[in-house]
Amino acid sequence: MYKFGLVLLGLLALADVATPLATDGKHPPMSIAIGSAVVGLISLVLVGFAWRGKRWALAPLITLRLASALLAVPAFFASDVPAGAVVAAGIGVAATIVGVIAVLLPKRELVGAR
Repeated sequence: MYKFGLVLLGLLALADVATPLATDGKHPPMSIAIGSAVVGLISLVLVGFAWRGKRWALAPLITLRLASALLAVPAFFASDVPAGAVVAAGIGVAATIVGVIAVLLPKRELVGAR
């Protein structure tokens, strides 16, 4: 589950990096899109460290991914946001929650497997 969670968080980080290319400058505003790309780049670096077993990278990674998900929350409440952006925000928030839970679940070994 740990590596699944890292892959999921890495894919979300890649989506953040691409945000400035996907925005019309209004949804999300370019300043938010650029901030999102920076968060995505830092997240990708942290995913790389976590993949190599550096557990210290998990706390900042989880913090950044949750912050990124929180940046999407206004899309649910603003009236002029296109439906596609609202759906994408919902998928991103849900995937973030799943990814965070997956990296935090304790490692389980199969009974009798050695």
